Amino acid sequence: MAEILEASCECPEKDVVERAVSIVRRGGIVVAPTDTLYGIIADPFNPKAVGRVFRLKRRGWGKPLPLLLGESHHALLLVKPGKLFWRLAMRFWPGPLTIVEDPAPALPPHLAEWGPMGIRLPACPLTREIARRTGGVLVGTSANISGRESPVTVYESYSQLGDAVDLYIDAGPTRRARPSSVVSIAGGRVEILREGVVGREEILGALEGLLDEES
Repeated sequence: MAEILEASCECPEKDVVERAVSIVRRGGIVVAPTDTLYGIIADPFNPKAVGRVFRLKRRGWGKPLPLLLGESHHALLLVKPGKLFWRLAMRFWPGPLTIVEDPAPALPPHLAEWGPMGIRLPACPLTREIARRTGGVLVGTSANISGRESPVTVYESYSQLGDAVDLYIDAGPTRRARPSSVVSIAGGRVEILREGVVGREEILGALEGLLDEES
């Protein structure tokens, strides 16, 4: 049976963080809270771990996985951030906005083939501490089977993923019952891909002035 540990998202217990870190470092899979939904976290630089996430979610191989950061500067490991990126990051991070940006050079082949990367700095100290201690970046996709209901409690996730997960971290219901919003700025073109917690007008308003410069 999968291991389930209780923890606080805001004040993470040291032993729970250490347990999650040890699992992620060896290529394992953890379900943990974020500030939006429960997510599957794993090492994105480990191709076997990434493959395991795809199989666990029954997700199409050509569909990139969203990634979570430990700190804003860890974005430089994944993307080539420009003015639009940093304006959005400064306005909404840490928080529920995923930014899709052009990939950085010299990514590992299994990540480079995704093209533009969707990344986010979550407002959940627990998840961010795990990210910081495992290289700065985590896979951060919702902890459900693709196409099924997204989980706001650890037990909703367990009902879908079961014992295929190495560790579940139970921090109670997530603060928000909606996914992050997703905005693509790849190639300098702004496109709202998903309107979640952050509204379309709020996103576009944050870019006021810069959009005129880019056009």
